[in-house]
Amino acid sequence: MAKATKTMKAMTTTQETAPQEATPTMTTGLDALKKMEDSLSDEMNGLSAAFEQIRIPIGGVTYFEMPGEDPEKPETVKEFSAVILHHHIMRAYYKEKYTGGNNPPDCGSFDGVEGTGEPGGNCETCACNKFGTGENGAKACKERRRLYLLLEGEMFPLVLSLPTGSLKDFSRYLMRCLPKWGKSSGGITRFSLVKAVNKGGIAYTKVRFKMDRKLTDGEMAEIAPLVLNVKAMSQTLTVETITETKNIATPEELTARMAG
Repeated sequence: MAKATKTMKAMTTTQETAPQEATPTMTTGLDALKKMEDSLSDEMNGLSAAFEQIRIPIGGVTYFEMPGEDPEKPETVKEFSAVILHHHIMRAYYKEKYTGGNNPPDCGSFDGVEGTGEPGGNCETCACNKFGTGENGAKACKERRRLYLLLEGEMFPLVLSLPTGSLKDFSRYLMRCLPKWGKSSGGITRFSLVKAVNKGGIAYTKVRFKMDRKLTDGEMAEIAPLVLNVKAMSQTLTVETITETKNIATPEELTARMAG
Protein backbone atom coordinates (compact mmCIF):
# COMPACT_ATOMS: atom_id res chain seq x y z
CA MET A 1 0.00 0.00 0.00
CA ALA A 2 1.44 3.32 -1.07
CA LYS A 3 1.79 6.04 1.56
CA ALA A 4 2.63 9.70 1.59
CA THR A 5 5.16 9.35 4.40
CA LYS A 6 5.65 13.02 5.13
CA THR A 7 1.91 13.65 5.30
CA MET A 8 1.29 10.62 7.48
CA LYS A 9 3.85 11.94 9.96
CA ALA A 10 1.98 15.21 10.05
CA MET A 11 -1.28 13.43 10.81
CA THR A 12 -0.07 10.94 13.43
CA THR A 13 1.65 11.30 16.77
CA THR A 14 4.04 8.78 18.30
CA GLN A 15 5.60 8.83 21.72
CA GLU A 16 8.51 10.90 20.38
CA THR A 17 6.60 13.20 18.00
CA ALA A 18 4.36 16.09 19.07
CA PRO A 19 1.03 16.69 17.27
CA GLN A 20 1.36 18.78 14.13
CA GLU A 21 -0.58 21.97 13.52
CA ALA A 22 -0.73 21.66 9.72
CA THR A 23 -4.24 21.37 8.28
CA PRO A 24 -4.48 18.08 6.36
CA THR A 25 -6.24 17.54 3.04
CA MET A 26 -7.71 14.27 1.84
CA THR A 27 -7.19 14.66 -1.92
CA THR A 28 -3.85 12.85 -2.29
CA GLY A 29 -5.19 9.33 -1.87
CA LEU A 30 -8.26 10.04 -4.00
CA ASP A 31 -6.21 11.36 -6.92
CA ALA A 32 -3.93 8.33 -6.82
CA LEU A 33 -6.93 5.99 -6.66
CA LYS A 34 -8.45 7.58 -9.78
CA LYS A 35 -5.23 7.14 -11.75
CA MET A 36 -4.97 3.48 -10.79
CA GLU A 37 -8.61 2.54 -11.36
CA ASP A 38 -8.03 0.68 -14.64
CA SER A 39 -4.92 -1.17 -13.49
CA LEU A 40 -6.63 -2.18 -10.24
CA SER A 41 -9.51 -3.66 -12.21
CA ASP A 42 -7.06 -5.83 -14.16
CA GLU A 43 -4.88 -6.81 -11.21
CA MET A 44 -7.78 -7.73 -8.89
CA ASN A 45 -9.80 -9.59 -11.52
CA GLY A 46 -11.05 -12.80 -9.92
CA LEU A 47 -9.57 -11.94 -6.52
CA SER A 48 -11.35 -10.91 -3.33
CA ALA A 49 -10.34 -7.46 -2.11
CA ALA A 50 -10.08 -7.00 1.66
CA PHE A 51 -9.15 -3.78 3.41
CA GLU A 52 -6.30 -3.89 5.88
CA GLN A 53 -7.06 -3.34 9.55
CA ILE A 54 -5.99 -0.89 12.20
CA ARG A 55 -5.63 -2.92 15.37
CA ILE A 56 -6.16 -1.98 19.02
CA PRO A 57 -3.85 -3.79 21.48
CA ILE A 58 -5.15 -5.40 24.64
CA GLY A 59 -4.25 -4.63 28.25
CA GLY A 60 -4.81 -0.88 28.17
CA VAL A 61 -1.96 -0.16 25.72
CA THR A 62 -2.57 3.25 24.12
CA TYR A 63 -0.97 2.72 20.70
CA PHE A 64 -2.72 1.80 17.47
CA GLU A 65 -1.09 -0.79 15.24
CA MET A 66 -1.16 0.43 11.64
CA PRO A 67 -0.56 -1.75 8.56
CA GLY A 68 3.00 -1.40 7.34
CA GLU A 69 5.20 -2.73 4.58
CA ASP A 70 6.04 -5.75 6.76
CA PRO A 71 2.91 -7.49 8.17
CA GLU A 72 5.01 -8.85 11.03
CA LYS A 73 6.14 -5.36 12.06
CA PRO A 74 3.15 -2.99 12.08
CA GLU A 75 3.71 0.69 12.66
CA THR A 76 2.62 2.01 16.06
CA VAL A 77 1.07 5.46 16.53
CA LYS A 78 -0.63 7.20 19.41
CA GLU A 79 -3.16 8.98 17.21
CA PHE A 80 -4.14 9.52 13.60
CA SER A 81 -6.70 11.47 11.55
CA ALA A 82 -9.08 10.10 8.93
CA VAL A 83 -12.43 10.52 7.23
CA ILE A 84 -15.07 8.01 8.37
CA LEU A 85 -16.37 6.85 4.98
CA HIS A 86 -18.90 4.42 6.40
CA HIS A 87 -19.63 2.45 9.57
CA HIS A 88 -21.97 -0.36 10.57
CA ILE A 89 -22.72 -2.73 13.42
CA MET A 90 -21.02 -6.11 13.62
CA ARG A 91 -21.81 -8.99 15.95
CA ALA A 92 -19.74 -12.10 16.56
CA TYR A 93 -20.39 -15.14 18.75
CA TYR A 94 -17.81 -17.84 19.53
CA LYS A 95 -18.92 -21.02 21.31
CA GLU A 96 -15.39 -21.50 22.61
CA LYS A 97 -13.28 -18.66 24.01
CA TYR A 98 -11.41 -16.86 21.26
CA THR A 99 -7.64 -17.32 21.66
CA GLY A 100 -6.33 -15.68 18.50
CA GLY A 101 -6.03 -16.42 14.82
CA ASN A 102 -8.33 -15.69 11.91
CA ASN A 103 -11.04 -18.23 12.63
CA PRO A 104 -14.55 -16.88 11.89
CA PRO A 105 -17.21 -16.88 14.62
CA ASP A 106 -19.82 -19.58 14.98
CA CYS A 107 -22.46 -16.92 14.38
CA GLY A 108 -22.17 -13.37 13.07
CA SER A 109 -24.17 -10.43 11.81
CA PHE A 110 -23.37 -7.29 9.83
CA ASP A 111 -26.69 -5.56 10.44
CA GLY A 112 -27.40 -6.42 14.08
CA VAL A 113 -30.77 -7.83 13.05
CA GLU A 114 -30.21 -11.29 11.61
CA GLY A 115 -27.44 -13.68 12.63
CA THR A 116 -25.88 -16.22 10.28
CA GLY A 117 -24.47 -19.46 11.64
CA GLU A 118 -25.13 -21.24 14.92
CA PRO A 119 -27.45 -20.33 16.65
CA GLY A 120 -28.40 -17.77 13.95
CA GLY A 121 -31.77 -16.08 13.65
CA ASN A 122 -33.14 -12.90 15.19
CA CYS A 123 -30.44 -10.99 17.09
CA GLU A 124 -32.84 -9.11 19.37
CA THR A 125 -34.38 -12.25 20.85
CA CYS A 126 -31.22 -14.39 20.77
CA ALA A 127 -30.16 -15.79 24.16
CA CYS A 128 -26.51 -14.96 23.37
CA ASN A 129 -27.47 -11.28 23.16
CA LYS A 130 -28.32 -11.12 26.85
CA PHE A 131 -26.10 -9.72 29.60
CA GLY A 132 -24.76 -12.42 31.86
CA THR A 133 -24.26 -15.00 29.11
CA GLY A 134 -20.62 -14.05 28.57
CA GLU A 135 -17.54 -13.45 30.72
CA ASN A 136 -17.76 -10.99 33.61
CA GLY A 137 -21.50 -10.50 33.11
CA ALA A 138 -21.14 -9.39 29.49
CA LYS A 139 -23.01 -10.72 26.47
CA ALA A 140 -21.79 -13.94 24.86
CA CYS A 141 -22.31 -12.30 21.46
CA LYS A 142 -19.90 -9.38 21.15
CA GLU A 143 -21.14 -6.19 19.53
CA ARG A 144 -18.63 -4.04 17.71
CA ARG A 145 -18.76 -1.33 15.10
CA ARG A 146 -16.73 -1.49 11.91
CA LEU A 147 -15.40 1.84 10.64
CA TYR A 148 -14.03 2.33 7.11
CA LEU A 149 -11.44 5.09 7.29
CA LEU A 150 -9.56 7.08 4.65
CA LEU A 151 -6.24 8.35 5.93
CA GLU A 152 -4.20 11.02 4.21
CA GLY A 153 -1.78 9.45 1.75
CA GLU A 154 -3.58 6.07 1.68
CA MET A 155 -4.93 4.77 -1.62
CA PHE A 156 -7.47 2.48 0.01
CA PRO A 157 -9.63 2.68 3.14
CA LEU A 158 -8.49 0.96 6.32
CA VAL A 159 -10.84 -0.80 8.72
CA LEU A 160 -11.05 -0.12 12.46
CA SER A 161 -13.24 -2.40 14.56
CA LEU A 162 -14.48 -0.52 17.61
CA PRO A 163 -14.70 -2.74 20.70
CA THR A 164 -17.81 -2.78 22.87
CA GLY A 165 -16.26 -0.44 25.44
CA SER A 166 -15.92 2.33 22.84
CA LEU A 167 -19.44 2.24 21.41
CA LYS A 168 -20.99 4.73 23.85
CA ASP A 169 -18.20 7.23 23.22
CA PHE A 170 -18.68 6.82 19.47
CA SER A 171 -22.41 7.46 19.82
CA ARG A 172 -21.70 10.64 21.79
CA TYR A 173 -19.19 11.72 19.15
CA LEU A 174 -21.75 11.30 16.36
CA MET A 175 -24.19 13.47 18.32
CA ARG A 176 -21.53 16.20 18.37
CA CYS A 177 -20.32 16.04 14.78
CA LEU A 178 -23.56 15.38 12.88
CA PRO A 179 -25.10 18.81 13.61
CA LYS A 180 -21.92 20.46 12.29
CA TRP A 181 -20.95 18.15 9.44
CA GLY A 182 -24.28 16.63 8.41
CA LYS A 183 -22.74 13.14 8.37
CA SER A 184 -19.70 11.42 9.80
CA SER A 185 -17.98 11.47 6.39
CA GLY A 186 -18.31 15.25 6.27
CA GLY A 187 -15.14 15.95 8.21
CA ILE A 188 -11.82 14.67 9.48
CA THR A 189 -11.86 12.81 12.79
CA ARG A 190 -8.85 12.46 15.07
CA PHE A 191 -8.52 9.08 16.77
CA SER A 192 -6.56 8.31 19.94
CA LEU A 193 -6.61 5.72 22.73
CA VAL A 194 -7.06 6.03 26.49
CA LYS A 195 -6.66 3.44 29.21
CA ALA A 196 -9.69 2.45 31.27
CA VAL A 197 -10.51 -0.14 33.93
CA ASN A 198 -13.74 -2.15 34.07
CA LYS A 199 -15.72 -3.11 37.17
CA GLY A 200 -13.67 -6.26 37.54
CA GLY A 201 -10.45 -4.28 37.72
CA ILE A 202 -9.28 -5.36 34.27
CA ALA A 203 -7.50 -2.72 32.19
CA TYR A 204 -8.70 -2.17 28.65
CA THR A 205 -8.37 0.44 25.92
CA LYS A 206 -11.02 2.89 24.74
CA VAL A 207 -11.02 4.88 21.54
CA ARG A 208 -11.30 8.65 21.85
CA PHE A 209 -12.77 10.72 19.02
CA LYS A 210 -12.21 14.40 18.30
CA MET A 211 -13.43 16.62 15.48
CA ASP A 212 -10.49 17.95 13.45
CA ARG A 213 -12.13 19.98 10.68
CA LYS A 214 -14.97 19.95 8.18
CA LEU A 215 -14.22 18.88 4.62
CA THR A 216 -14.44 21.51 1.88
CA ASP A 217 -17.17 21.24 -0.76
CA GLY A 218 -14.51 20.13 -3.23
CA GLU A 219 -13.25 17.39 -0.93
CA MET A 220 -16.82 16.22 -0.31
CA ALA A 221 -17.41 15.91 -4.06
CA GLU A 222 -14.17 13.98 -4.51
CA ILE A 223 -14.91 11.57 -1.70
CA ALA A 224 -18.58 10.88 -2.57
CA PRO A 225 -17.93 8.02 -5.09
CA LEU A 226 -15.61 6.27 -2.63
CA VAL A 227 -18.25 6.50 0.12
CA LEU A 228 -20.80 4.83 -2.17
CA ASN A 229 -18.36 2.11 -3.19
CA VAL A 230 -17.45 1.29 0.39
CA LYS A 231 -21.12 1.12 1.41
CA ALA A 232 -21.86 -1.24 -1.49
CA MET A 233 -18.89 -3.44 -0.62
CA SER A 234 -19.91 -3.65 3.05
CA GLN A 235 -23.23 -5.18 2.00
CA THR A 236 -21.48 -8.13 0.36
CA LEU A 237 -19.55 -9.23 3.47
CA THR A 238 -20.03 -12.73 4.86
CA VAL A 239 -19.57 -14.22 8.32
CA GLU A 240 -16.30 -15.78 7.14
CA THR A 241 -14.81 -12.27 6.92
CA ILE A 242 -15.44 -11.59 10.62
CA THR A 243 -12.53 -12.27 12.93
CA GLU A 244 -11.69 -10.85 16.32
CA THR A 245 -9.38 -7.88 15.78
CA LYS A 246 -7.80 -7.59 19.20
CA ASN A 247 -4.02 -7.74 19.13
CA ILE A 248 -2.42 -10.49 21.18
CA ALA A 249 0.89 -8.64 21.57
CA THR A 250 1.84 -7.91 25.17
CA PRO A 251 2.38 -4.36 26.46
CA GLU A 252 6.11 -5.16 26.69
CA GLU A 253 6.20 -6.14 23.01
CA LEU A 254 4.40 -2.95 22.01
CA THR A 255 6.83 -0.86 24.08
CA ALA A 256 9.79 -2.62 22.46
CA ARG A 257 8.38 -1.90 18.99
CA MET A 258 8.03 1.78 19.81
CA ALA A 259 11.59 1.93 21.13
CA GLY A 260 12.90 0.20 18.03
